[in-house]
Amino acid sequence: MLGALASTVSPAFAQPDARHLSTTVGNAIRPLMAKHDVPGMAVGLTLAGRQHTFQFGVASREPGAAVTAETLFEVGSVSKTFTATLAAYAQSLGKLSLTDSPGRTLPALRGCAIDAASLLHLATYTAGGLPLQFPDDIADEAAALRFYRAWRPAARPGQQRRYSNPSIGLLGYITGLAMQRNFSELAERELFPALGLQRTFIRVPASHMGAYAWGYDKDNRPIRVNPGVFDALAYGVKSTAADLLTFLEANIDPSRLEPAMRSAVEATHAGHFRVGPMVQGLGWEQYPFPVSLEHLQAGNASSMLLQPNAAHALARADAPHGPALFNKTGSTNGFGAYAAFVPSRRVGIVLLANKNVPIPARIEAAYAVLREVAPG
Repeated sequence: MLGALASTVSPAFAQPDARHLSTTVGNAIRPLMAKHDVPGMAVGLTLAGRQHTFQFGVASREPGAAVTAETLFEVGSVSKTFTATLAAYAQSLGKLSLTDSPGRTLPALRGCAIDAASLLHLATYTAGGLPLQFPDDIADEAAALRFYRAWRPAARPGQQRRYSNPSIGLLGYITGLAMQRNFSELAERELFPALGLQRTFIRVPASHMGAYAWGYDKDNRPIRVNPGVFDALAYGVKSTAADLLTFLEANIDPSRLEPAMRSAVEATHAGHFRVGPMVQGLGWEQYPFPVSLEHLQAGNASSMLLQPNAAHALARADAPHGPALFNKTGSTNGFGAYAAFVPSRRVGIVLLANKNVPIPARIEAAYAVLREVAPG
């Protein structure tokens, strides 16, 4: 199945040449799949408002079901861009402010060390050193709240960025409280439909389980994401390449969205902290465009994921003042994802794999395609 490549192109869009585009994508993806023993991938490109999707390999090795345009993949931490958008939407509606402290909405945290941070710090992983994951003994919301109350920071808010599921998870939890709705329900019934997404879920319904790919771990055992505290808020979204392209198109041109959602999407593009080679926004990480592969790899390096890095607050949080590339990686134990877009070029790319492909390999493949379709 590795050699199979299908393309779905809007009939109203005649260019670029479909054969050349298929060759470009195939040349980037086939070697990646062969090197890392990836069962299946879906790749999406949006070019000037037209979607192109490509499918490779299998969604499940047993019974060998091919990846199709309807295949659902776990997108891992790309989910954080949805959580950030929902928080910004709540702000647009006046339900919260990102300058609020956590305790304003969640009284159990008032007076605790974490209450010195703001929701913006939670959104940008700069609250002061929240860990990448919850400790293993945190099994429910009550235990999570005890963890937050007992937490002691390693730095003052805004001084360091430490990538953290508990950080964005608390932001999403507070957003749900402020909206007086369960977070997953808010995402599935309000956020996703408002963005035009029809096959994006946190809780995959029974009617779509047949399209849900199996991921494969490092030992090639079939696996799907395990339940965890605040999993829906940090890494719980499942989607198709086409739906994620629709999300990227809403970011490339938010003007078609209703006003509150447009404001929310635009808010996620504002940069707040410079961290090494990239600028941290709400969910999205950004770089001046054109950007070298070296800088893109550095901004997505393991040191940015696993270590604290100095954060430098921007004097004025704002949208980029020139062309910019926005990106986000995502992983679960059995899946790997990457999404990137350049609004000024009206181009975006999505890579979805049912194996946790090393991030540098994802970046390199996506960069090779973008270099062809949106050269600097």
